[in-house]
Amino acid sequence: MRLKVVGAGIGRTGTYSLKIALNQLGVGPCYHMEEVLHNMSSHLPLWQAAVQGNPDWPAIYQGYQSAVDWPTARFFRELYAEYPKAKFILGYRSPQSWAESFSQTIYQLLSDIEKAPAEQREWLTMVTELITQNGIPPGLDVAGLENAFIAHTEAVKAEIPAGRLLVFEAKDGWEPLCLFLGVPVPDEPFPRTNNRNEFWELVKGAP
Repeated sequence: MRLKVVGAGIGRTGTYSLKIALNQLGVGPCYHMEEVLHNMSSHLPLWQAAVQGNPDWPAIYQGYQSAVDWPTARFFRELYAEYPKAKFILGYRSPQSWAESFSQTIYQLLSDIEKAPAEQREWLTMVTELITQNGIPPGLDVAGLENAFIAHTEAVKAEIPAGRLLVFEAKDGWEPLCLFLGVPVPDEPFPRTNNRNEFWELVKGAP
């Protein structure tokens, strides 16, 4: 099984809602950072190798038709080369709202790894390096975060041909996503989940 859909949107751009949506549309299973959290022993070493420049994409995405969120979004260029027939979805929101959300969730989680549970520290170290490679090093202020978000967005648009890229906000709902993927629009509300409180619950529930 090869990836059909690659999410180039970084964390806090509606990636969890997109994961649920892709699963509902039959383009799943969909890979998300949650998969790493719940399969640390097998998935973390694969991503540690990828961060060091030695990815094994078939092993990472074995059994998955789509992937969203980090770590995937960091490697959009490599995945564009690896999966030449895949479609790409760039999750988006206003840079200001993204910076505020990111700084109060993921950035906060990474700010003091030593206080994290021991079993999560290797994972958090990998995520810190991954996000740094994505142009978001530790210590940025809100303006710096906004600029980093804009830079990532523009890099994706420059790299992925427009015909294979959908810039998508969760508030847009099913229609643009289904049109892009060529599937029927479900007769149910678009999933909205993983707000800031849900983010912390997800992290706490990790092994």
